[in-house]
Amino acid sequence: MTLLSIRSALLLGLMITLVLGGGMVIGLSNPPGDWYAALAKPSFTPPDWLFPVAWTLLYVLVAVAGWLVLLRGPALALLPWAVQLALNFAWSPTFFGAQRIGFGLGVIAALLVAILAFLAATIRQNRAAFACFVPYGVWVAYATALNLSILRLN
Repeated sequence: MTLLSIRSALLLGLMITLVLGGGMVIGLSNPPGDWYAALAKPSFTPPDWLFPVAWTLLYVLVAVAGWLVLLRGPALALLPWAVQLALNFAWSPTFFGAQRIGFGLGVIAALLVAILAFLAATIRQNRAAFACFVPYGVWVAYATALNLSILRLN
């Protein structure tokens, strides 16, 4: 293994630790709890077990996308990548922790915009990073519709 590939592997490990570890800490610190269980939810609400499975996979993809951009660019994609991560980490404390469904909708809508900005920045220059973010964008669009529906029902 060359020094460059060792550094690259260490950087990937750091990115996964940052994103997956941060997501786990945020999630465990802001569990849905009884408040969320009591809310009226739309028929398209997924089962509770799906959320940690989906988010684990998505957080790994987000970390890999960030790593790919750090290695290959474009540097322009780093800003929306960082913004989306901050917004992602802000959603659970807003929605579950503060129990603010409307503010949560604002956070997740901004998150979706940041994801779209990342996709726009990487579509031509870093197709692998772009591909990592597509399922994430789809899930967040779905979660945005879910958040909106919960707001309307409650």
